[in-house]
Amino acid sequence: MNILVTGFEPFGGAAVNESWQAVQCLEERWVAEGRPERLVVARLPVTFAGAPANLSRLLAEHSPQVVVCVGLAAGSRTVRLERVALNVVDARIPDNAGRSPVDEPVVADGPVAHLSSLPLKAALGAVRETGVPVSVSNTAGTYVCNATFYALAHALAGTDARAGFVHVPGADAVPPAEAARALAAVVRTAADHRAGRIEELVLAAGTEH
Repeated sequence: MNILVTGFEPFGGAAVNESWQAVQCLEERWVAEGRPERLVVARLPVTFAGAPANLSRLLAEHSPQVVVCVGLAAGSRTVRLERVALNVVDARIPDNAGRSPVDEPVVADGPVAHLSSLPLKAALGAVRETGVPVSVSNTAGTYVCNATFYALAHALAGTDARAGFVHVPGADAVPPAEAARALAAVVRTAADHRAGRIEELVLAAGTEH
């Protein structure tokens, strides 16, 4: 089984991006654990054009059965398992190429939204067992993270791949090494679900607002 996990380069004047740091820590854990699946990691640019294009190339090159894209949610206090990707870009700040599109679709004539095909509730349970704070989120924003999530889900719609997006907090809330423990749980759960070794859970994780 081929597994692809991506993080992002720094943006907004930051020196680092904790999403990429967490993915690098995940790669080290994966090797140390001796997992049988082949893990490929990659860093994506924080640009509306470059991130989907690079992701598309990676999908074509590696034909992964599991894909987890990881981004930074600096204000969050939990690792967020994203449920919904919206077909809209509304940039509050420019991307790293200086573009700031407003109210544009990610994919012209695409559906309004795509849902994650990761086993979110099983992954939620698995991350909880690690002790890392985690939640299911119903919005991935309207910036490059959401655009990447939507492009991923659109590209793999109708396939049997397990694919989705996870936001990790800044290092002040959850250090990258701890976030990597959560990511490892998500990826292992997705791989086991794809292989038919586990089933999705029925587990309440909704919100009232």
